[in-house]
Amino acid sequence: MKTILITGANTGIGLATAQTFVQDGHHVIIACRNPAKAEQAKQHLETFNAGKVDVIKLDLNNLQQVKETAEKILQNYSRLDVLVNNAGMMTPELETTVDGFEKQIGVNYLGPFLLTMKLLPLIQKSEQGRIIHLASMMHAMGRIQPEQFKADQVKKYNGVLSYANSKLANLLFSNALAKQLQGTHVTSNALHPGGVDSEIYRELPEWQYRVIKLFLIPPAKPAELIKRIAFSTEWKNKNGQYASLQTPAFRSAKAKDARLADQLHQQTLTLLAQYL
Repeated sequence: MKTILITGANTGIGLATAQTFVQDGHHVIIACRNPAKAEQAKQHLETFNAGKVDVIKLDLNNLQQVKETAEKILQNYSRLDVLVNNAGMMTPELETTVDGFEKQIGVNYLGPFLLTMKLLPLIQKSEQGRIIHLASMMHAMGRIQPEQFKADQVKKYNGVLSYANSKLANLLFSNALAKQLQGTHVTSNALHPGGVDSEIYRELPEWQYRVIKLFLIPPAKPAELIKRIAFSTEWKNKNGQYASLQTPAFRSAKAKDARLADQLHQQTLTLLAQYL
């Protein structure tokens, strides 16, 4: 039985991934912002009468809360075999995290970065530790602008581009971490899950959803890819890779820039020093 932590596992890709791991008899920790929805997800997962399910509160919008959650996990578990950084959000309006960061960079990148770095000692206790980041093909539109991470420093807001920036940051973090972990028994890899049928699209007008649905895939498909990255022999020695469903695994020049990845990593360590 492996111990697996999945963020945002109360719906969509996160829940589908939790389900496939639970059905295989693993111990899954679902880390979610909304305890009521997390409890519903737990009840659903327990209907399979396999594996084990724990729930822990995780609010990526609040760095102090991320720190406290990570410390609780460190205290309560002897090892962590797989960390799936799945949780994320997209907003068309400029919003602010509890700590004053632009919300998409805060929730999609800074929160997961802090959680991962805090939990790294626990993942290193696994015989084959796996860190899996959900990035996006949208990273190709992204730029790294640490001077605009704070919401009050954003000059001109574009929700789509800000999401792309956060997904580029995810991919660069995966690469920098992979470099740091080279030669160890822990790997860091990222994936683009494809266009997935989720609650986001279901909020569109019905006719638009019907059209878009033709091109969407069920959450079970990225869940299977995540499982392969976590446990298949094919991925045993892969580190710093980027996989993609539906589209070729294209990485932009910025995403392949090792110097940019290292630079962002160091800047983020400095930015989050008080929480690490």
